Amino acid sequence: MGWRTVIISNRAKLDLKMNSMVVRTNEKTTRIFLNEIYMLIIESTAVSLTTALLFELSKKKIKVIFCDEKRNPSSELVSYYGCHDTSVKYRNQLEWDGDIKADVWTEIVRDKIKKQSEHLKEKGLEEHIMLKTYITELENNDCTNREGHAAKVYFNALFGKTFTRTEESTLNAALNYGYSLYLSAFNREIVANGYMTQLGIFHNNIFNPFNLASDLMEPFRILIDRKVTNMELREFETLEKLELVNTLNDNIIINNSQMTVINAINIYTKSIFDALNDKDISLIKFYRNEL
Repeated sequence: MGWRTVIISNRAKLDLKMNSMVVRTNEKTTRIFLNEIYMLIIESTAVSLTTALLFELSKKKIKVIFCDEKRNPSSELVSYYGCHDTSVKYRNQLEWDGDIKADVWTEIVRDKIKKQSEHLKEKGLEEHIMLKTYITELENNDCTNREGHAAKVYFNALFGKTFTRTEESTLNAALNYGYSLYLSAFNREIVANGYMTQLGIFHNNIFNPFNLASDLMEPFRILIDRKVTNMELREFETLEKLELVNTLNDNIIINNSQMTVINAINIYTKSIFDALNDKDISLIKFYRNEL
């Protein structure tokens, strides 16, 4: 797996040569080995690239994100088939038992609220106690929507009682950008493991092609929240976006080992599939910030 996140922000032409991506601009030509690349972000609509390069990026399971004219993520390149036994994985996914899906979703919500509570405690905010209470009230498949109640308390504690996730603001632009990056990272892992991004275990919006990634990424949203709350967001431009991209290379703890977020996403995603297929939630491996 590659480790570099490459961002193309200005006019350029990208093509393929000898297992490398060649980036040609007016000033210079740069070659980057494809095996080093984890994610490619095309920020400028003035970038052109060859189909040969697109095919090779897809073949190597390199996530490609395309941005709109405002430089916000708008679409991505997703392979139809991620591994040799994709057809078997599709059948397994369609046959996942409703009870184990509910159990897995409950554990995901539990871990998300736990991490939200820990974040509030780090900030010295007393609302972290209320979130701990929500964890004790959590029922199977979160039928009482503790996740939604926790989210309202959490965001109001961090950003004020008047804050909403629907308003247009620099703060929401940063959160949305970071969440989009992580959604794409999870889509990559889902496809690489041979599963469909459209079929979620809880999310089931018919207009969302990434329901499964929306499920799996929930506990990782807090990594973006933590970064955004530590940034001085007078504006949200290239430098601020780079800070959020770089969180993918931060170190966290998973399976009692220190890993980058990129590698942790890989391990966690596989463990979710193991839990679903073996009907055993003890197989899920959640990350921690510290040993």
